[in-house]
Amino acid sequence: MGDKRGDNHSEVTDFILVGIRVQPEFHSLLFLLFLIVYGMVLLGNLSMIGIIVTDPRLNTPMYFFLGNLSVIDLSYCTVIVPKAMVNILSQKKTISFAGCVVQLFLYALFMVTEAFVLAAMAYDRFIAICNPLLYTVRMSRSLCIQLVVGSYLCGWVSSILQICVTFSMSFCASRVIDHFYCDSNPIEKISCSNTFMNKMVSLSLAVIIILPTIVVIVVSYMYIVSTVLKIRSSEGRKKAFSTCSSHLGVVSLLYGTVSFVYLTPPNNPELRKVASVCYILFTPMLNPLIYSLRNKDVKNAVQKVLWKKNVLL
Repeated sequence: MGDKRGDNHSEVTDFILVGIRVQPEFHSLLFLLFLIVYGMVLLGNLSMIGIIVTDPRLNTPMYFFLGNLSVIDLSYCTVIVPKAMVNILSQKKTISFAGCVVQLFLYALFMVTEAFVLAAMAYDRFIAICNPLLYTVRMSRSLCIQLVVGSYLCGWVSSILQICVTFSMSFCASRVIDHFYCDSNPIEKISCSNTFMNKMVSLSLAVIIILPTIVVIVVSYMYIVSTVLKIRSSEGRKKAFSTCSSHLGVVSLLYGTVSFVYLTPPNNPELRKVASVCYILFTPMLNPLIYSLRNKDVKNAVQKVLWKKNVLL
């Protein structure tokens, strides 16, 4: 166990994750909920990745981004949920100092990367609808790879900065984190250091990194809507909007749940935990469903796979 009496953060060897506060008799039910939803996350995202990789008809920029989105959703969910499930049934509920650092780093990495990938997907839809004749030229394979690599690079840089300011603080007051995973806000609360710099870095990262992705998405859809409204036939407008509806649904779900998490009053930690569950578990579970239910190409690919299985059986 870590020593919390020292005045330096290096003397803390582990933290205690309080988790979601429920009555002991509901622990098994909470574990079962996490297990079922996490299983659906694994099934949905692995299936989406498999379909995109194996079906040559889905070898397009949009599905390249969608495959990476599934990898990201699967990754940040796996970074947090298995450990949270273990702690639900455990009496110790501890996480090592190094484990907490790694968890926060990976969570921040995938969170920021997802925002940039969604912005790249919005740009892809903008080119597809507003400049369809130049689509294959502008959205080349090399550009798509560069956009994804750049997204991960931005996520990596922001995560390094977040980790540096968060774990440079001293934890002499407590090592009990009132959350079910290591997040910067609850970690700040147990520090006896001045957290002003931490708050300023978090705010700067939000302004410099997250804000531009929102601007790209909003501007892209402003041009998309303007272009679609100029289409004379209702069938043409419907077809154009249908290519964007899935992406718009995923964007709304992501930013809606993230806003719920970070706009929840800090004096209500349990509500914030519920909001975090929505983002960490339900968002990656619903994303594959949104794309499979709203996208003809994905539905056709799924039907093709199911038909092959029936033939083999």
